Amino acid sequence: MTRIILRHSNWDALLVALSFAHPTVLYLAPSIPVIAVGVWWNSNTISHNFVHLPFFRSGAANRLYGIYLSVLLGIPQTLWRERHMAHHRGQSFRFRDSPAMLLESSAILGLWFVMYLHAPHFLWTVYFPGYALGLALCYLHGYFEHAGGTTSHYGWMYNVSFFNDGYHVEHHAQPGEHWTRLRHIKLAARSSRWPAILRWIESINLVRLESIALRSRVLQYVLLKTHERALHKLYPKLPSIRSVTIVGGGMYPRTAILLRRLLPDAYIRIVDASAEHLEEAKAFLDASIELCHERYIPGQTVESDLLVIPLSFNGARNEVYRSNSAQAILVHDWIWSKRGHSAVVSLLLLKRLNLVTK
Repeated sequence: MTRIILRHSNWDALLVALSFAHPTVLYLAPSIPVIAVGVWWNSNTISHNFVHLPFFRSGAANRLYGIYLSVLLGIPQTLWRERHMAHHRGQSFRFRDSPAMLLESSAILGLWFVMYLHAPHFLWTVYFPGYALGLALCYLHGYFEHAGGTTSHYGWMYNVSFFNDGYHVEHHAQPGEHWTRLRHIKLAARSSRWPAILRWIESINLVRLESIALRSRVLQYVLLKTHERALHKLYPKLPSIRSVTIVGGGMYPRTAILLRRLLPDAYIRIVDASAEHLEEAKAFLDASIELCHERYIPGQTVESDLLVIPLSFNGARNEVYRSNSAQAILVHDWIWSKRGHSAVVSLLLLKRLNLVTK
């Protein structure tokens, strides 16, 4: 039945259903954050997919749905479509009036006028601030999808909740491809471990944040406890471990401390490209742990049963996952990047441990 109505895929019925659930959420929780997140999320998922491939076989249904999305988001969908298609063509956007644009704009202004008559305080103090914040989030999202070059993000959590929006290089390569098939496009794509809206975090220096732990016993305690819980969950999945190589384990070497507790008889060495970091780590380690001033190259084979990679690793993390560097590889990664056997370290730290065994 749905394929009689829908032009491209039955999965579009999910997007349509969610778009009709959107005003229910706004009604139940009418607040600035809910309005802002709704404008941002819907614009980059349902609305974005609709402007590329209108969902319905019927042209009238597509026009009516475009008016509905326009009112819901406060953004004329004809304007959004023309601006977005100019972006894909690499052209500057030029405003063009049309009957569809006039109708959608009139519908939006009509809603705003009704709110002005019946709920002016809500309109000025909640709706418009939430709407403006939503547009700002949309701008940041679009900016970081293309800053330094069009960039993809392959985290499963983001791509499930944003309907494969993370496959952005692939989308630009084939903008007419349906969102359900973007993950099947194979490209040597520029990628980021962060979704677009959080990509500004890449400018944060994780090493600088790590140095804070050196000056706080409370933070050291918290880091040890959170990482210890995750390690204990993964410990039964480990093969027999007689030797361990920890990459970038300088500064506050929590992994080395915890693995020494779990593997009291194992040979453990830390390799770090910074001699200064290794010197700082000495204060927390016993003499049985070897410190090596060298740089690890992704894919490089190590003479150890277990290889440990830090969150701040400056290299191709995906290549580490795919490599045969060691019998087992333990990777500190972001919470949305789940691979192999996995355990969350901390929701607050946005961090998990992934264990890949060969």
